[in-house]
Amino acid sequence: MTMKKIAIAAALALGLTGMAQAETVRVGMAPEPYPPFASVDASGNWTGWEIEIMEAVCKASELECVITPIAWDGLIPALTAGQIDAIMNSMSINEERQKVIDFSNKYYNTPSVIVAAKDAGITPDAEGLSGKILGVQVSTIHQAYVEKHFGSTVAEVKAYQTQDEANQDLVAGRIDAIQADSTALDAFLASAEGQACCASMGAVANDPAVLGLGVGVGLRKGDDKLKEAFNTGIEAIRADGTYDAITAKYFASSIYGE
Repeated sequence: MTMKKIAIAAALALGLTGMAQAETVRVGMAPEPYPPFASVDASGNWTGWEIEIMEAVCKASELECVITPIAWDGLIPALTAGQIDAIMNSMSINEERQKVIDFSNKYYNTPSVIVAAKDAGITPDAEGLSGKILGVQVSTIHQAYVEKHFGSTVAEVKAYQTQDEANQDLVAGRIDAIQADSTALDAFLASAEGQACCASMGAVANDPAVLGLGVGVGLRKGDDKLKEAFNTGIEAIRADGTYDAITAKYFASSIYGE
């Protein structure tokens, strides 16, 4: 589905005071591919689960949302500088980010896993990764997690601008393992090269302080009206079945989590 502007009638219909007139909400999203959540196809159209969820949430909230492409590690600076109004790009709600920005309620929550060559004999813990080269996407909760929990035992934590780059280095044997969101790695493991190479070694031990409380919409501190609007939209699409219908197109089971 391509990204489209969603018309706003009157936010007063949802009781959102102070948002009675149409306004454009600039939603920051990284152009780096992150299937099945969000990617830009050859024609420049945005596709993926998170794109469809964003459209549905904005429609339910009666917001006019437009995507503003920004590199992943520039999303929070762009938000705080007022260049965008929201981030809806698989950004986990954790303590470090909450010091700088605010979040809506979560809209999904999935575990962080280690993927390696099928015969690697790696386990998703410090002992199992000892002496290994571990790849992660830069400026993610996964990078923060491996540096905190595995930094003293792995040979190297190698950071990549995109998850796809990390995946390709794993296939090529330049690194021993990767850590990322389980659902973000589903498509890679289902691909021909992923099937030939790799398998999930399991989820890492949970650390809510780093891995967070699920994924939410990132918002500027004090932007309570917009936060209320996104929370209303998330609740609405969960209640009317839209969330489950979109999710079923991309995943075999629920990704809402605990």
